[in-house]
Amino acid sequence: MNYCPRCATPLEERDHSGRLRPTCGGCGFVYYRDPKVAVAVLTGVDGRILLACRNHDPGMGLWTFPSGYVDAGEPVEAAARREALEETGAEIELDRLMGVRSEAGNPVVLIVYTGFIRGGTLAPGTEATAVGLFGLHELPPLAFPHDEALIRAWAGLQEFPGVAAADRHHHSTR
Repeated sequence: MNYCPRCATPLEERDHSGRLRPTCGGCGFVYYRDPKVAVAVLTGVDGRILLACRNHDPGMGLWTFPSGYVDAGEPVEAAARREALEETGAEIELDRLMGVRSEAGNPVVLIVYTGFIRGGTLAPGTEATAVGLFGLHELPPLAFPHDEALIRAWAGLQEFPGVAAADRHHHSTR
């Protein structure tokens, strides 16, 4: 946002409680940047994880689990099921909340679920070129730096990344 939505004065960065925020010099309006909320679903069959090959950047041509942004007003659980269906053709029943990830400087908050394939036909959707089930020792090139750690956590091989030691819980996977 470059201009004040109230008076159209150009916004300038000013300190508010130790953070620089776009602020209107005319009327004092302060613009608070909202995070982007995304969801991901880790699921599979017989210990093999469901992945889709991305057909767009970032990560075009690389593989990841079904994920995407939550629409305004959409329940996060519905978004997780929708993304899985849109990208892989899989109808998913969510099992549990696996965890929440965020990184300093990155506006995306990722909410990660595990689930079970309950129906549908595995086929790439409009955001994928291919869909597949992969064993942990045969993973294709992954799209994002956190993907391997999340897959290992899903498989029970490590804790959910980014969780403080005092907050860790061991979960079984199916």
